[in-house]
Parts: sequence; C-alpha cells; structure tokens
Amino acid sequence: MSIIDQSGTFKLGNRSVKRLGYGAMQLAGPGVFGPPKDHDAALAVLREAVESGVSHIDTSDFYGPHVTNQIIREALHPYRDDLVIVTKLGARRGADGSWNPAFSPEELTAAVHDNLRNLGLEVLDVVNLRIMFDVHGPAEGSIEAPLTVLADLQRQGLVRHVGLSNATSKQIVEGRGITEIVCVQNQYNLAHRADDDLIDELARDGTAYVPFFPLGGFTPLQSSTLSDVAARLDATPMQVALAWLLRRAPNILLIPGTSSLGHLRENLAAAALVLPDEAIDELDQIGNIAA
Repeated sequence: MSIIDQSGTFKLGNRSVKRLGYGAMQLAGPGVFGPPKDHDAALAVLREAVESGVSHIDTSDFYGPHVTNQIIREALHPYRDDLVIVTKLGARRGADGSWNPAFSPEELTAAVHDNLRNLGLEVLDVVNLRIMFDVHGPAEGSIEAPLTVLADLQRQGLVRHVGLSNATSKQIVEGRGITEIVCVQNQYNLAHRADDDLIDELARDGTAYVPFFPLGGFTPLQSSTLSDVAARLDATPMQVALAWLLRRAPNILLIPGTSSLGHLRENLAAAALVLPDEAIDELDQIGNIAA
C-alpha cells in the first residue's frame, strides 16, 4: 500500500503524478560526478521509492554523467505504467566536474538520444530545458534557438512534453510561443521565495511547478523557527519543510533526493504531516527574514 497517498496528485503533461516524487541527483558521486559510493544502496532507494507510491522521478543524463540514468534503468526497467520519468537537457559536464552550457542543435539532439539509451526508453515523458545563462540561478536571455530544437525533437516523437528549468517569467512566456510548457523547475524552498508570484500564476494556469533544492540543496536549510516547529510536531525539520511546500500551492510537485533509505522514508512520511495554521504563519516568516 502506498504511504504517500495523502499528498494528492497533480497534472504533469498528460499524466497525473503523486505530488511527492523523487530526485535522482544524489545517486551519483560527490558533486553529482562519477559513480555512487554504494551502488546497491542506490538501487534499493529507487526500488523502495516506487514501491512506496512514488510516480515521478527527476533525473538527467548529465548527472554523473550518465550514472543516474543507468542506475534508474538497472533498478526499475521495465517501468511501471504509472511512473513518469522527467529529464533535463542543456548542460554538459567537464572532465573536472564543471557544469557547462550545451545548447547547440547537435548537443541537444545527442542528449535526447543519450537519455533514451541510458534509460531504456523509446520516448521521453518530459524533458526540461535547463537554461544555462547563469548556472547558479535564472538570468534573462532568449531561449528560442534551443527550445526550437527541442520542439522539433518533440514533433519527431522522441519527446512527449517540454518544460523549463532555471527559467524567468519572460522566458516562460517566450517558451509558450514555441511549444506547450508543462512544468517549470526552479529553486524554491522556505528560505528562497523569489518565485512566489510565479508559482501562483502557474497554479492558475494548471502548470506544475517543481522546486529543486526543496531542502536547501548542498547547504541544508537551517532555521531555529523550523527546528522549533518540527519539535512541537514531533517531526524532523526537513519533513516540516516538505510539508510546507505541499501546503504552499496545489501545483507544487516535490522531488527531494537522497541516497539513504532512512532519509527516503522520512521524506515520504512528510506527505502525511499536517501543519497547523499557526505553524504555517511561523514558517512563512522564514522567507521574509531571508529576503
């Protein structure tokens, strides 16, 4: 029986997925580069995630590179009918582990085929264009050229749906003039609230918003308020942070990542955590302080 039923579902492309999913980034080695420290543990985490009801996995062939997709295939292929695997294009890894733009038609086309091969798929459910004008956050610039390439691959039947990652509101508008944008994946959490207005706009449009680094990323969220609320609710701070995101807007789809079975179970249990209104009021102030 699924342990995450209480999180509900939301539309992602032409499918409905559980709102609490799984992000595969941490299945690669340190710095999202190279193989995992414990290959068998990575397989076990993926299998338990799906067995527990996760129906949305986020990945990319530039994690590793190639590592996470190959592990996903080994752990889960042939895939369950209700599983939606979302991947990203637009970056490549240097030999030193650096993150570099990969926007040319040749690079984007090769990346689609790499994802298909390493995941063992004939068509990719959802592909996010990772905008790389600034690797650390959204930055303005036209996405017409790379998104047109991705839309062509969509018309060829290699990609079902297209999303954007690290995107500005202006780029989302531009993107919608080229193809349907089914999701936006940006950094957002209790302390990083720059996308508040965007989330509400996308909710009105019925478009999914997928916050990456929902727990703070490589520097986990630290807040005495968060810790105090968690202690009162007999939960972990990270469970409270995830529960707050689920409460924040109905179009938010979560993809917390971990290579630990224990942390996976804690993350999934956050879907059943009910936050009282007074706790929400306290947690909302974290973003105001951080701003």
